Amino acid sequence: MLDATLAALADPTRRAILSRLAEGEARVTEVARPFPISLNSVSKHVRMLERAKLVRRRIEGRDHFLSLDPAPLDEAADWIAAQKKLWAWRLGELEKVLAHG
Repeated sequence: MLDATLAALADPTRRAILSRLAEGEARVTEVARPFPISLNSVSKHVRMLERAKLVRRRIEGRDHFLSLDPAPLDEAADWIAAQKKLWAWRLGELEKVLAHG
């Protein structure tokens, strides 16, 4: 699931959709409104976010409501934190080797 999360986060439109949904549930049409792209294009972005389990869809009649599921973001943040720690250690070790050359 980490790969799907990171792939979903790679696009600025999808990140903007997530930022909007962090404010609360919204209709697909409300989410699409600020973007200079078609509703169909926004829907494709939303589907990718759904596949990554970052967004949930709730249907009431003809209205489709979207909400953020932050759990995959927590997994990505944990992975990034682990990588940051590992590389900080490795770079520290490299600095020691270079200093004592």
